[in-house]
Amino acid sequence: MTLIQKYNVPGPRYTSYPTVPYWNEEDFSLSKWKETLIHSFTESNHAEGISLYIHLPFCESLCTFCGCNKRITKRHDVEHPYIDAVLKEWELYCELLPKKPIIKEIHLGGGTPTFFSPENLERLLNGLFENAAIHPEHEFSFEGHPNNTTRAHLQKLFDLGFRRVSFGVQDYSQKVQEAIHRIQSFHNVAKVTYWAREIGYTSIGHDLIFGLPFQTLEDVIDTIDKTNSLQPDRLAFYSYAHVPWIKGNGQRGFKDEDLPKDEEKRLLYEIGKKRLSENGYHEIGMDHFALETDSLYHSFNERKLHRNFMGYTSSKTQVMIGLGVSSISDSWYSFAQNVKTLEEYYDALAQNELPVFRGHLLTDEDLIIRKHILNIMCQLHTSWNEYGYYFSEINQVLDRLHEMEEDGLVIITNHSLTVTEKGKAFIRNICMAFDLRMTRKLPETKLFSMTV
Repeated sequence: MTLIQKYNVPGPRYTSYPTVPYWNEEDFSLSKWKETLIHSFTESNHAEGISLYIHLPFCESLCTFCGCNKRITKRHDVEHPYIDAVLKEWELYCELLPKKPIIKEIHLGGGTPTFFSPENLERLLNGLFENAAIHPEHEFSFEGHPNNTTRAHLQKLFDLGFRRVSFGVQDYSQKVQEAIHRIQSFHNVAKVTYWAREIGYTSIGHDLIFGLPFQTLEDVIDTIDKTNSLQPDRLAFYSYAHVPWIKGNGQRGFKDEDLPKDEEKRLLYEIGKKRLSENGYHEIGMDHFALETDSLYHSFNERKLHRNFMGYTSSKTQVMIGLGVSSISDSWYSFAQNVKTLEEYYDALAQNELPVFRGHLLTDEDLIIRKHILNIMCQLHTSWNEYGYYFSEINQVLDRLHEMEEDGLVIITNHSLTVTEKGKAFIRNICMAFDLRMTRKLPETKLFSMTV
């Protein structure tokens, strides 16, 4: 049995710990969420500010590789009421917080943020800024669809302080694009990339996916070579997460047997990674690459890289507030998720209530394990001899890691763990050894995508 076959099991991507299926929702309440948020905000706002994630759920067509929360519509009259609702939610948070928030990070995700007109995005952002101060070292970013991102979008958001944009590329193969219902030409991607560069964006990213239906090694090489010709500042090169059992994710139009698996799938990544490396890209954490000039590279080298529900970020804020339908907020001491349908979202806000429907209060043990998993994900290293990092079940965790050590995936000393070059492919498996909640209660049904 190869290492790929041995370790390719279902597992989380660890944008949080505990992961959502292991949240203790019974002990959570909206009042407790507010309490922890105020506490964390008071601790951190002055020093580091807060992050905002705004979920913009609308898409004009369904991409069948997508597992995100979205609403498919071609009607753009949905923009105004949604923006009104998001600004109402933000107003409720600002009334709750004891001081004016200082915004350090904003990320517009979706859905398709560029579904919204430049004018409506300006209205949204100016509405957010009215009740807040802007951190002098702020980092604002958004996800752009190459087919509908206009120069006006890029210019308007640049004028509002955005310097990072990521474009969803996935793959340039016509057959793959048809299977995932995401038809976009290299010309469109090149056009928006050049526009962003001309306007002055300092970090342009492309999102690529390996393991898509009908995708071959030749497809990945072609996609990587086309990407290299545009020299985006950073790249996400994700493993396709096949989770067709999750309601509403739209993963249809192809069969399980149409997907590359095990060694075949991993080869797509390794060859892609090699070609990226030959063109000056450095592997950062898991599934991410950056040129030496990009802030993600500097954060990784300076051990400041952070990971949250927005993915990898160049800097950490203790508080992240998620606005919009299905968004998840993080006070460091607790998580809170908004309702998942537009109807429920609008109803809660009409009653002047935060639209939170579930969450989790982190225990002392959770906070320690969270630190270790963040260290592994962001620095490929963790230690447990320092105050605040030791926990009583470390020996059981080391027992679970013993076989990985024998397989050359990790180096373990008396008080630390380091992920090896070989181990980078199995970083999710390594984190799973620390996941005490999952270890104590293994899932009985399908919850996660495959790890490799």
